[in-house]
Amino acid sequence: METHEKSTMKEVVPAPSRALAVRSAAIVARGLRDLARDSNWLLKKVFSGRSSHLAISHHGELCALSPMVRHGTERLTLYDIEMSLPTLALAIPGEPSVSVPGLPAAFAWSPAGRYLTAAWGGWLPEMHVFDIDGKSYLGAFGDFAHFPNSLAWSSSGKYFACASGGGEAARLRLWEATAKSPSAMPFSAETCYEFEAPIASNEKQLAADSATETVDEGVFSGFGGTAFSPDEASLATVLQNDGEWADDSIAIVEVPTLRAQKTYQAQGRVTDLSWTSDSQQLIYCSAGQAYRIAPESSEPEALPFGAELCACHPHLPLGLFFSSWLRNSAKGRVFVADLNHLGVFDEYPAEGVVDLRWNVDAAKAYAVTAEGLAYIYEPPLL
Repeated sequence: METHEKSTMKEVVPAPSRALAVRSAAIVARGLRDLARDSNWLLKKVFSGRSSHLAISHHGELCALSPMVRHGTERLTLYDIEMSLPTLALAIPGEPSVSVPGLPAAFAWSPAGRYLTAAWGGWLPEMHVFDIDGKSYLGAFGDFAHFPNSLAWSSSGKYFACASGGGEAARLRLWEATAKSPSAMPFSAETCYEFEAPIASNEKQLAADSATETVDEGVFSGFGGTAFSPDEASLATVLQNDGEWADDSIAIVEVPTLRAQKTYQAQGRVTDLSWTSDSQQLIYCSAGQAYRIAPESSEPEALPFGAELCACHPHLPLGLFFSSWLRNSAKGRVFVADLNHLGVFDEYPAEGVVDLRWNVDAAKAYAVTAEGLAYIYEPPLL
């Protein structure tokens, strides 16, 4: 009869992955939640009061000027959209304890969500950088005489752009990140490149003024919405024109030199713009209508739907849009559109949306109103 000696040695045996278990639990929870609803849109109240200045990060964080009625002032506050909770109040050294409500503000999140660049009328006229992960204030750069209309980071965080008004004094400025440590100030005080007010717009206005017919082509007032292409080769910026019947234009410039490539005439005021994931098309909204600019086209193409805000999907030919007006309805809508077939396939009634964004893995999207209501888009599968 054979005998087997029992081994006392410890053996390496496979063990279940904790990460897999956690991920599986999240998927199960998501599935149970989906069974209890009949829409891909969730609604959450993120903050109370009203804030017309806010920005959403790709990680579902919200930066907003939070009204503090009890103190009669406003404060820059961060919120977690999913949890609907305030997470951090931001301040700079020497910030006054009381500020007048309604001051201008502009925000921009870095792609990874670690940094927030902010300009606010309650602070010194500079762009201030916060390390959100480190919960610290890193410093200021890029002082300005005219308040920024738009702040933008490039897709890798290598470049940062600031577009401001001021008519002939308006500037589009670009910085290149120089910090070697994540906890260090990412930008130097000096601008790398600048794009000044377009002379052509001023010359056109002089020609219109000297003409016998009354033609209001507008006067260049400054740079508006600005967006880097995902490949960081181009930058689109709005050339704003003031006048009763004036139309804006969109300039495409090289990065980082800011040398002009091409200018497109828009219809009315341009309210938002976003590049497609392949950097080949620019989607923009003006006068309540959505358009696109393709490399091979000489003129913008009107899309078969209206919109005032837009955000292109990071990987797929999809766009997230908001329109404040919908035919045969008293409300507007947030919706997703296929940019290849130009069809709307998911929509939800909405009003007062200020900003919208796809999250970092593009599995969901956010749209937040001035009243702090968040529309969260969670499709079954993208």
